[in-house]
Amino acid sequence: MTRKSEDAGRSTIRDVAARAGVSASTVSRVLGGVYPVSSATRTRVMRAVRDLDYVADARAKAVAGVGTPTLAFVLEDITGPSFAHMAHGVEREARRLGHLCLVCTTEGDVQHEVEFVEMMRAQRAAAVILVGGSADTIEYRERTRRMADSLASAGSRLVLCGRPPLGPGAPVTVIEYDNEGGAYALVAHVLTQGHQRVLFLGGASDHTTAQGRERGYLAAHRARGLDPDPALLLHGDFTRDSGHRLMREALKEGLDFTAVVAATDMVAAGALTALHEAGLDVPGDVSLAGYDDIPFARDLHPALTTVHVPYEELGRLAVRTALGRTPETTDDHLLLGTHVVVRDSVGRVGQA
Repeated sequence: MTRKSEDAGRSTIRDVAARAGVSASTVSRVLGGVYPVSSATRTRVMRAVRDLDYVADARAKAVAGVGTPTLAFVLEDITGPSFAHMAHGVEREARRLGHLCLVCTTEGDVQHEVEFVEMMRAQRAAAVILVGGSADTIEYRERTRRMADSLASAGSRLVLCGRPPLGPGAPVTVIEYDNEGGAYALVAHVLTQGHQRVLFLGGASDHTTAQGRERGYLAAHRARGLDPDPALLLHGDFTRDSGHRLMREALKEGLDFTAVVAATDMVAAGALTALHEAGLDVPGDVSLAGYDDIPFARDLHPALTTVHVPYEELGRLAVRTALGRTPETTDDHLLLGTHVVVRDSVGRVGQA
């Protein structure tokens, strides 16, 4: 097939405008993402883009002076310290390689995520990086596979960073860290200090990141012949407020424990405040550990024992890997290591 015949069958921006009932300039505003457009108009335009399988003409973009290659970084909430560090890695590596980095926060809105990915496909983004754990359901896999196939057909690449992989054959790159292994090593360290009743402040039970950390907690106990008490596994989310609330509830209920392992450093920070409010010394009365090794963990009192996750390197690697692959490359899966950072918040049983 010749280039001319290929172009003849391709939908144009005017086709999208006609289908959506708006002007071509409005379609440009929606796809450019730099002008305010009502949500109803945006939805109509993106539906037309999807129905017509529209992809922006790269030559037209270059003529218009907007030909800088782009990649997109999509996450639920950029205010979390770990994701902010990953975003920093993505942006620095993208800039080093001459790409513009666009950041989208979805606040957990799946439809918003899908529409943004469609927008990036229409704009011929070089890659789209989806970040953060998710519920690993059939619906998730089918939705994400559709996004991966759609991006690949436009010469782009989907990167899953800390998200559940899709299985063999999917045109995606998966970048992970040893989530479960990090939790195993951390809890093993706590247990070697003589603790046998360790409270776990986890995340949502259907969240894959939370599940991996809980599996590590359980495996470390069982490797030492210990059967963890189900009453010591509490679930919330990955925020400071969740850690504070869960810790207060555990103390109010009189749960018997000598150490606490929190699913994130933010959760640990909330738990630490609750322990101090209850007049308990850390680690004299209760030991405490977190996960992520975000910068302020070393500035808590006491400095927090935690698991270091190379978030910035994850971001840089996601960019390098995505831009170094072709749409035909399938099922790349890279795993980065984690390690325990021992500070002052975990002590031996009875050290006070």
